[in-house]
Amino acid sequence: MVSTLLALASLAAWLYLLIFNGGFWRLTEHDRKFAPPGAVVPAGSHVVAIVPARDEAEVIATSVASLLRQDFPGRFDVVLVDDESADGTGDVARAKAAELGAAERLTVLRSDGPTDGWTGKIAAMHRGFTYVRGLEKQPDFVLFCDADIAFAPPTLARLVAGATARGAALSSLMVKLRCESPAEKWFIPAFVFFFQMLYPFRSVNDPESKVAGAAGGVMLVRPDALAEAGGLPAIRGALIDDCALGVLMKSQGPIWLGLTDDAFSLRPYPHLADIERMVTRSAYAQLHYSPLELAGAIFGMVVVYLAPPLLTFLGPSPAREIGLVTWLIMAQAYMPSLRFYGLSWARALALPAVAACYTWFTALSAWRHMRGRGGEWKGRYQAPA
Repeated sequence: MVSTLLALASLAAWLYLLIFNGGFWRLTEHDRKFAPPGAVVPAGSHVVAIVPARDEAEVIATSVASLLRQDFPGRFDVVLVDDESADGTGDVARAKAAELGAAERLTVLRSDGPTDGWTGKIAAMHRGFTYVRGLEKQPDFVLFCDADIAFAPPTLARLVAGATARGAALSSLMVKLRCESPAEKWFIPAFVFFFQMLYPFRSVNDPESKVAGAAGGVMLVRPDALAEAGGLPAIRGALIDDCALGVLMKSQGPIWLGLTDDAFSLRPYPHLADIERMVTRSAYAQLHYSPLELAGAIFGMVVVYLAPPLLTFLGPSPAREIGLVTWLIMAQAYMPSLRFYGLSWARALALPAVAACYTWFTALSAWRHMRGRGGEWKGRYQAPA
């Protein structure tokens, strides 16, 4: 009886997620559909990119070059905020800009790191935004982007055209993460799948929905709207800065979040330990540092992901048959994410095992936070005590 109830609970959970959770699994929100037909970049448009960078010498030349090579009909400048780098990140960026004959379009600022109550990335973003707000001529948009992102030439123009046509206060792209190593092929599509389950893009993009979020790699904002919302000090302590900014900006107007094939991450995750570090940095923050929410999340992961295959192999009838049906539904929902990364559908059957690893990462994130090692990023422990 207990096993049958567990099987039915898992099946009900998946039917709810597939039918009532914004169609997250269908991957319909894409930047190629963002700008309506005929939308163009307004004449005289001005955009400034703000790039927080900490010890990114290995990738910053590629990132900066892709920004400076944007096929954008207006004015586009780049502000790099060097966040206490020890590897010459700023010098590498200057050299690349000079090599491209675009030195006048790159400004490198030095950040002294975060003060109490600030996370490092938001402090660097604030340093850049304060500089931009002090310019004599204000840009129409500010593009916050990570230092490990490369852009295809049409990306910015498409983003600005869409944001202008839709009147979006914030427009964000979930960049295409690297998916080359075995660890990446097993875990990266699932990361995107879980993110969309938590923040269904269609719901984020619905002005009537309370769901708000963003992807930190690429965030185009209207500077006046950000200033009116209280600016970056309003989210200064947020470890999950992108989703915090999404909530802040949705109070100012429509926001939009979608996938893209034209902005992609340069950061490799060659080993399972690299994936683990990426997830544990902020997983417990997603649960508001609450042991009760942690227990609920682990229980939910067991019911939703682990129970179906366990019941399929170990449960009595009819729990066994219900578990199998639920497992196949789960796999079917995951297949679009695998196709997006060019991977075989057969990997979908392993989603429960991947989910088990993510559950462990979440528990590990909580353990590290309790030991004062939460929110680790390049030598900084940024989660609140």
